[in-house]
Amino acid sequence: MQVTADSKHVVIIGGGISGLSTAWYLQQTRTTGLNIRYTVLEQSNRWGGKVLTEQVEGVDGVPFVVEAGPDSFLTQKPWALQLAREVGLADHLLGTNDHQRNVYVLNKGKPVVLPDGVLLIVPTKFTPFALSPLISPLGKLRMGLDLLIPPKKDDDDETLADFVRRRLGSEALDKIAEPLMSGIYNAESERQSILATFPRFRQLERDHGSLIRGMLASRRNHSSNGHVSKKRLSAFMSLQNGTQELITALVNHLDGALRLGVQVRQLAPRSDSGYTLTLNNGETLNADLVVMTTPAYTSADLVRSFAPVAANQLAAIRYVSTGTVSLAFHEADIQRPLNGFGVVIPQSEGRPINAITVSSTKFDHRAPEGYALLRVFFGGSRSPESFALDDETLLRVVQDELRTILGIEAVPLFHRIFRWHRANPQYDLDHLERVSQIEASLPEGLFVTGSAYRGVGMPDCVYQAQQTAQQVMTYLNERVIV
Repeated sequence: MQVTADSKHVVIIGGGISGLSTAWYLQQTRTTGLNIRYTVLEQSNRWGGKVLTEQVEGVDGVPFVVEAGPDSFLTQKPWALQLAREVGLADHLLGTNDHQRNVYVLNKGKPVVLPDGVLLIVPTKFTPFALSPLISPLGKLRMGLDLLIPPKKDDDDETLADFVRRRLGSEALDKIAEPLMSGIYNAESERQSILATFPRFRQLERDHGSLIRGMLASRRNHSSNGHVSKKRLSAFMSLQNGTQELITALVNHLDGALRLGVQVRQLAPRSDSGYTLTLNNGETLNADLVVMTTPAYTSADLVRSFAPVAANQLAAIRYVSTGTVSLAFHEADIQRPLNGFGVVIPQSEGRPINAITVSSTKFDHRAPEGYALLRVFFGGSRSPESFALDDETLLRVVQDELRTILGIEAVPLFHRIFRWHRANPQYDLDHLERVSQIEASLPEGLFVTGSAYRGVGMPDCVYQAQQTAQQVMTYLNERVIV
């Protein structure tokens, strides 16, 4: 396909963080001389997808800031942080309260603090780990064998469960890796791809022969990299008024055609070039290129009639349904408060919830002084039966769990339940191979990007949007007639 210099219309399907970021980075490319115009189509009545913040009336003008989806973004992956600065939010950035950064693991019904120096699954400080009651003496010895076990000889994918059992043992999988590393992805450790979710650990194993040696070397390099004089960023950052601030600022900076309440009913290649989109109101749009940021199963339906191979691979990406319940209390109502950000719950504990975050401890500006805001996670592969409960029953179950774990007998001042139906993609074994097959089998001028493919977090989605915008530019530059 060849396009003239004034006919480059890109239609982006989906108005979440991926779609809006793709539009933003396309907008930045106008300095190259290509006259790109774009349209973003979103079927719901708001922008942001799973990025959603609700302000609940608080005390003396200080609200409760309730996150329905992600509450922060990882700064080690800098792309969301960079985007926030690009759209004028540098003064609104909010770091975590790192002096209270303890994470607890529920162990035999009681919260036990994760030992100081344990980085996800790897112990890097001997004394705190040795004294911790979280792992049994035999379990600690088994984890120490990581120093002696030879590295994997091939580059084949393996599940997170197989990887952790091989390097650190079954107890480390049960008590640390499964609740923490699978919990991040709402995944099943026995199916979760290590290469798609935590490739760094395989790289540490390959480079150092041991996770422990590799993590210690990384810490030494980090502390001597010459940047210690700079103000250190929190590992996670948010925004003073919640993550939706990023969506609002981003939308305000976009000058393309942004359309809410519009669903794409049909996508079809044109006989000459490009694509025709038929909308739910009967309208048709012509596009030179199309970027789909919709869930993989939705994208599969759109391309099945003309790209069946890609459709089958897209449809093979599993999704699970997850949710959160946010509840507010007086701080005095928490009889057994955590001196930390929250507690993760191993699946072996048999609880109907997956984790509890103390949002008002993790971040400032989340609750008025003297009040606490908690967020309880449920559903996914780890507690699907909880997602099936009606709201009234779910709330009762959650309050029972808070009573048992934190000693909260009081009725919450308010609660908010958010459910995300089939919203969490699962990065099963060989996920990256499947994504490569999808990308290779898509017809010319058609792109996919978003959480289903190469990372689920906000930074991952922003980075993929950058890459997709660059691919669009490359594609057009190769075909333009000036």
